[in-house]
Amino acid sequence: MARPSLILKPPTPTSPSGEGGVGVRKGELSERALGLFMLAPMALVLLLVIVYPLADSFWLSLHRMNLTHPEQGTPFIGFENYLYAFQQPAFWYSVGRTLYFTLVSVALELALGLLFAVLLNESFRGNLLARLVMILPWALLTVANGVLWAWILNPSYGVLNAFLLWIGVLQEPKQWLSDTFWTMNVIILADAWKTVPNMTLLLLAGMQPISHDLYEAAEVDGATHWQKFRRITLPLLKPVILVAVALRTIGAFRVFDIIYVLTGNGGPADSTKVISFYNYDQAFRFLFFGYGAAISWLITAFMLVLIVIYVRLLRTEVVQ
Repeated sequence: MARPSLILKPPTPTSPSGEGGVGVRKGELSERALGLFMLAPMALVLLLVIVYPLADSFWLSLHRMNLTHPEQGTPFIGFENYLYAFQQPAFWYSVGRTLYFTLVSVALELALGLLFAVLLNESFRGNLLARLVMILPWALLTVANGVLWAWILNPSYGVLNAFLLWIGVLQEPKQWLSDTFWTMNVIILADAWKTVPNMTLLLLAGMQPISHDLYEAAEVDGATHWQKFRRITLPLLKPVILVAVALRTIGAFRVFDIIYVLTGNGGPADSTKVISFYNYDQAFRFLFFGYGAAISWLITAFMLVLIVIYVRLLRTEVVQ
């Protein structure tokens, strides 16, 4: 009679299609269901706060809605609001004012941001204090920043006029916010004063990973500060510059609050009436809600195009 073997054989692994596989799949499904259950509240909030308003505003842009004549109702007109915007000289004028503000302000912020980032990247006594002081304008609310600059630019007691009169640049006080040329430019200056710290911090963060060995090797080869900046800092900082410029371009293109605080109506003579201000007038002053919604979607479409361009440029830089 044969003795039974005492050697324990390992269990035969079951295939994914077998019973064991079904058990694993059940576990995975339950974990997936738990994850979906936990994400459901946030998804619901996003649906109510973002998706529904976007869909509703797009649907509104396809209708003619004028609250000054409620008896006309809200007839469906398709894309007529969009076509009407393209036919309006005031719309294209506001687009031109927006592009001017965006290009000048972003260029100024990038130049000053690079300068301050390079200075703050150096080791010196008081570096931490200088970085903290740099953040202060950025920490101010935009409305507070506008009120501050309204005081600085005041023709009677403003600091800017007093300083320029003291050094002899001006012979009499200047009405900065009543001149069709200077109003937009001093608003750009006020906006840059607040947003340059943001640009500086982004660029400074991009400079931190750059190895000091590269600069030391360049110094051994006799490179000047400008050559080190041009040959080392700028090429390695290009991806960060693209991100910073993309963020500031989007912010500058939808500027509204600083202009509203300093001018109140986009004046003088509509010289500061950017596209956001034109949209505000059409929707909330003249109560053309359908037309205002269409302009909002045109602004959104333009910003999406900018984002796509910047993302492609960034991918090209990363691949290189």
